[in-house]
Amino acid sequence: MKLVEKGSFTGSKEKKIAMITEILSDCAIVIMLVSLCIIGLGGSGAYSIAFSSGGENSPIYRGESSRAEVSLMFNVYQGNEYLESILDTLKAYGAHSTFFVGGSWADDNNALVRRIVDEGHEIANHGYFHKDAKDMSYQANKSEIVATNDLIKAITGKTPTLFAPPSGSYGKDVLNVCSDLGMKVIMWSRDTIDWRDKNTQTIYTRATDKVEAGELILAHPTYNTAEALPDILKYYKERGLTAVTVSQIISKTV
Repeated sequence: MKLVEKGSFTGSKEKKIAMITEILSDCAIVIMLVSLCIIGLGGSGAYSIAFSSGGENSPIYRGESSRAEVSLMFNVYQGNEYLESILDTLKAYGAHSTFFVGGSWADDNNALVRRIVDEGHEIANHGYFHKDAKDMSYQANKSEIVATNDLIKAITGKTPTLFAPPSGSYGKDVLNVCSDLGMKVIMWSRDTIDWRDKNTQTIYTRATDKVEAGELILAHPTYNTAEALPDILKYYKERGLTAVTVSQIISKTV
């Protein structure tokens, strides 16, 4: 941001207007950055992202806050040992979720993919081989996403409309691919980091601490997440929050 030196605010009317415009523009940028820092510090720790995006091609970080809803999202790329337990718990609590599945995983687990859909959950796209979308070209991203969509449709009869980039890494090419395919790119407002931190209490805290309506909460089908899930859903229920799919929570209308 440029400082106005003494005596520099002189000249024609047009010059003065140009200088004022530049100063206001710089101030707006500083205010925006400070606001983002404040919001980030006021969240639930390093695993919480408290801003939303704008624009048709932009990723979505959270849902509608006007309804008492949250969304637990499960990224599934490997393993199936704990997924059935998670599905059993969701069913017991009358909760619904969105499962972002990798194509290669879905190909090996057709029965689980069908069970997810049959029990009213949403099936979504997590790429085929869990590649870094940011480092891939438009065509490479399209191949990953379309191959997964085609496979899921062959298994369930449903074509996914949501895509979660592996590791949360994305660039303009994958955003453009999803826009062209009529799909939305989904991120999260808080991350349990359950794939790394194998502690049931930690996962519970990250999924519940200061949770707000509209949050997208990222998890994976791990042992500790399966163990924490009943208490997480109980916490939501006690606070009047309903666990719903991502498509429902990002929708403007129910």
